[in-house]
Amino acid sequence: MKRAVLISLLTASLAGCSTISSTWNSWFGNDKNKPAALETLSGPASGRIVWSAKGDNINFPLSIATPGDRFVVASSDGTVRALAAADGRELWRGDAGAKLLAGIGSDGRFAAVVNRDNELVVLDAGKVAWKKALPTPVVAAPLVAGERIFALTLDRQVLAFDALDGRKIWELKRPGEPLTLAKAGVLLAYKDTLVVGQGSRLAGVDPLKGSLRWETSVATPRGTNEVERLADLVGPAVRQGELVCARAFQSSVGCINAERGSTLWNRVVGGTNGVGADDQVVVAGDASDRLSAWKLVNGDLAWSADQFQLRKLSEPVLSAKQVLIGDFEGQVHLLDRDTGKTRSRLATDGSPVVTIALLGDTALAATKSGGLFAIKAE
Repeated sequence: MKRAVLISLLTASLAGCSTISSTWNSWFGNDKNKPAALETLSGPASGRIVWSAKGDNINFPLSIATPGDRFVVASSDGTVRALAAADGRELWRGDAGAKLLAGIGSDGRFAAVVNRDNELVVLDAGKVAWKKALPTPVVAAPLVAGERIFALTLDRQVLAFDALDGRKIWELKRPGEPLTLAKAGVLLAYKDTLVVGQGSRLAGVDPLKGSLRWETSVATPRGTNEVERLADLVGPAVRQGELVCARAFQSSVGCINAERGSTLWNRVVGGTNGVGADDQVVVAGDASDRLSAWKLVNGDLAWSADQFQLRKLSEPVLSAKQVLIGDFEGQVHLLDRDTGKTRSRLATDGSPVVTIALLGDTALAATKSGGLFAIKAE
């Protein structure tokens, strides 16, 4: 808890410095920290918004679940909804009973969130099935798989619960890092293995017993003190076949082979958001929102693009040979997957894009004001 608080305070301090810097720049006309201007684009649109919906504001690290044929989404006020991916039709709606801290995980039937009281709340087809107090804070979305709910705490403890009745099945505590990051971590499934981010490492865990199967590093922490060496893995991570690719905070981007539990490649690059990938490339932004794409198979640089610097980009998703990424003005940019050149852009509601999720050929962009915009890249 103290470790997470320290990082939160550090983040707040840095944010304060940013505010002072911005004010100073506005007084003296320094353009260094201004977001890049949008390009003038020509040519046909390479994507379209096929439907939209509205909910409450999103003031927590939302993760949109994509089970089957639906998007499962949540709002800060505790509202949880399942929307048909084809047309945005509401399939069910529920209420977690309190404002949210983390979410959402879902297998289509069960949906799991964490509220501001640090309670794991599980809904069954929209109705609250049970609640369970968690030992330490959680900001990562729970994972729902195999009628189990998995939660990853800020101190990187993993807990498994029975989805039907909330019975705790196991917990995994491992030697922690000196500091952890108050940011959503990595928690996903690979076949019958639970893949968990712990510090700069990915761990493969038996989901039935909670025992460790393998462990491998995405980054090699460097620095003269604990803050400089902080290289926590941040979500979302992505899976492509046997590979799982992830971002280590302000350190590197890399891919591991989840079948063998071994590191395939990593590349040193700063940045704080998760990554996107398809069967050809892995894409991520750095601390200044310069985008880079690396070849999935070996980590060789495919391209870099700097047209969105300081535009506070979301994590990217890849669809139809395009990269979709949102910015602080609610614009969703569509880039050529092979070159990084901007092909077109789509406006949403003017508030920051907080996350984008992909289901089949439909991407769902969520904005801070609660807007949901389904996009098809073409």
